[in-house]
Amino acid sequence: MKHLLKMADLSPQEILDTLNLADQLKYELKIGTPHPLLAGKTLGMIFQKASTRTRVSFEVGMYQLGGSALFLSANDLQIGRGEPIEDTARVLSRYLDGIMIRTFAQQDVEDLAKYGSIPIINGLTDYAHPCQVLADLMTIREHKDTLKGLKFCFVGDGNNMANSLIVGCIKTGMEVAIACPDAYRPDADIMEWAGKNGKFMCTPNVLEAASDADVVCTDVWASMGQEGEARLRREAFMSYQVNDQTMAAAKPDAMVLHCLPAHREEEITASVFEAHANEIFDEAENRLHAQKAVLVQLMGKK
Repeated sequence: MKHLLKMADLSPQEILDTLNLADQLKYELKIGTPHPLLAGKTLGMIFQKASTRTRVSFEVGMYQLGGSALFLSANDLQIGRGEPIEDTARVLSRYLDGIMIRTFAQQDVEDLAKYGSIPIINGLTDYAHPCQVLADLMTIREHKDTLKGLKFCFVGDGNNMANSLIVGCIKTGMEVAIACPDAYRPDADIMEWAGKNGKFMCTPNVLEAASDADVVCTDVWASMGQEGEARLRREAFMSYQVNDQTMAAAKPDAMVLHCLPAHREEEITASVFEAHANEIFDEAENRLHAQKAVLVQLMGKK
């Protein structure tokens, strides 16, 4: 693994290796064993989208690994004033040991990797969110002891989360069911790949998708950059809610995931959220551990 650009770039074994290392680092942190595996290393963090979990988890993760992290707002960089991203990539490669970028266009992440000479990590684009999905898979395995053979249901917008979850879950042996309106389906190429490589369905029927699910997951109806569509999306997704009826269709011991922030009484009811809060906040915590594993794999000694 040279970069983490999207889940499709990772082999099933690379995903499992990352999860195993994340488990190890989480355990070492819990028992107080230092792991300065990135001592002297510096991660540049480019943010063109606001963040809570991404910024804090990467910054704390680098500190715990003995390195340091630089917060680089797009307003503070020349790319915010029109410098080509290929030039930014080549300049920052002379200063840093790795770059994490949270932005809009997937092509920006791909171009950083193409023109730079250091590892690039996708902290989120409109197309993919691999860091979150690694944390999700880590959390599912913690609570279910396995991934292979489970049914994963996603309810809501076929967005970056849905795109990445489809790939990550199928590559680790899970069945995937997506419930979304026809106008908001996941990426067509990803769905075609899923149909050829695993057990996959995409349906407008929430209860059909949630039937016998081991994991039920959702996300906000309007992501960053889609605020102008909020009213339209609220109408389109009104019936795509994780609620008691949705959970009744899933298995009795089904767990719930949400990448946060959550809009209670929109994509998920407050009662379902609070009933599964431990799982959801384990998921949030695991962003730290999964990303530390990625950082070590990409920036540590080979």
